[in-house]
Amino acid sequence: MITLKSPREIDAMEKAGAALAAMHLGIREFIKPGISSWKIEEFARKYFKAAGAKAEQIGFEGYKYATCVSINDEICHGFPRKNLTLKKGDLVKVDTVVSVDGFFSDSCWSYAVGEVKPEIQKLMDVTKQALFMGIDQCVPGNRIGDIGAVIQHYTEDENGYGDVREFVGHGIQPTMHEDPMVPHYGEHGQGLRLKKGMTITVEPMINTGTWEADTSDPSGWLAKTADGSWSCQYEHTLVVTDDGPKILTSQDPEADAKYMYNDNYAKYLEHYAKISREIAEEFK
Repeated sequence: MITLKSPREIDAMEKAGAALAAMHLGIREFIKPGISSWKIEEFARKYFKAAGAKAEQIGFEGYKYATCVSINDEICHGFPRKNLTLKKGDLVKVDTVVSVDGFFSDSCWSYAVGEVKPEIQKLMDVTKQALFMGIDQCVPGNRIGDIGAVIQHYTEDENGYGDVREFVGHGIQPTMHEDPMVPHYGEHGQGLRLKKGMTITVEPMINTGTWEADTSDPSGWLAKTADGSWSCQYEHTLVVTDDGPKILTSQDPEADAKYMYNDNYAKYLEHYAKISREIAEEFK
């Protein structure tokens, strides 16, 4: 069942989204060559506790961690690992879901560790652009297929990348994963029609090589590219409104001004970012 959110519910989701976005701002402060991916997990747990946010991934279908930390050819659902040391040139994806007062947000961001090769920077730039191209399709009257079609055309047809099929976006609230499923591939004019008040995630996962994933890892979670090529992901939670899509997990309300639902978000983010950056100082 798909629920249409009220202004009160959307505002509460904004607060959760700001709490999550601030985590990403904190990670930027200390991610560098030589740290383990486990340090990201430690930071996230300490920050969430201080911020009053609940790490919803812990315990979800047996998952044990607050974050997914996926490196290079790992598409998604990588465990944070104490014995995995980040190297200069690595591409790190950090994905998590949190709730604040029972309201959810979901966002993934990609980080270059030091300076990356030009082809990896291009992958990051194209994937982020694809995210916003997909978000721009999230208006009342459009269909789910319109989101995926613009992403697939831009990433595969125009840039020659692989657009992952096995993992997709989704509805969110009142739980982590709700209907509808939101593929980042598809055909224009196909699928469910979008309505005002729907809250969904758009989260393209784009590979330098094939779109196919290898899900044979014995953990049952980690997915890698089938050909060893590198993968990138960006994800926002958003709400469909009559004034266009409004991002609920923005890390930069000024740059994302046209996507802001109201003025509350910037206030929430300022509050949580202060907590996040203070804790990040301990991890430098």
